[in-house]
Amino acid sequence: MTEHGPPVTGVILAGGLARRMGGGDKPLRSIAGKTILDHVIERIAPQCHGLALNANGDPARFAQWKLPVIADSIEGFAGPLAGILAGLDWSAQQHPEREYMLSVAADCPFLPHDLAARLEQARTAQGAQLAVASSGEQVHPVIGLWKVSLREELRHALAIEDERKIDRWTARYTLATAAWPHQPVDPFFNANRPDDLAEAERLFALVR
Repeated sequence: MTEHGPPVTGVILAGGLARRMGGGDKPLRSIAGKTILDHVIERIAPQCHGLALNANGDPARFAQWKLPVIADSIEGFAGPLAGILAGLDWSAQQHPEREYMLSVAADCPFLPHDLAARLEQARTAQGAQLAVASSGEQVHPVIGLWKVSLREELRHALAIEDERKIDRWTARYTLATAAWPHQPVDPFFNANRPDDLAEAERLFALVR
């Protein structure tokens, strides 16, 4: 058990193409004197037993963080479900005693310190197999708690059914939602566009 929640593994999803940011690695952009990835790791690592980074391409660009870098096993940039599958496979291989895996987006610098605990509470209370986060009126399907034993069903959905939509796949299971307030700072704010970097700098002044 970690200080902040249940014994879960964690995967930071950084396998996207960052088209809206103009390409490159969004989590390597800087906010408040640190990379976005630094902020994510600081908030998520204490909540996990084992943490990996899902990223495609040359893993050497992430060497300074000393995290396992796992690439998608489904080719063609199949989206965040492929990153979740890569994380589930890694979790099953490296930490077979962990029943659940926490996934977060690599471009969310304000993630809650109680994310894993609150997701697990919601999942247990609602008798669900999976749990995702929400804030305001928005659900954040990549911020979730995933049952590792569902990985072969997810692999089939991706490789055989060509399923790419997270919400369509999670609809097959009992899904719990844990809600956070979105004011004064949305904990799931994500830096998708260049303008978001300036907004994140402004928001950091509110959370310090």
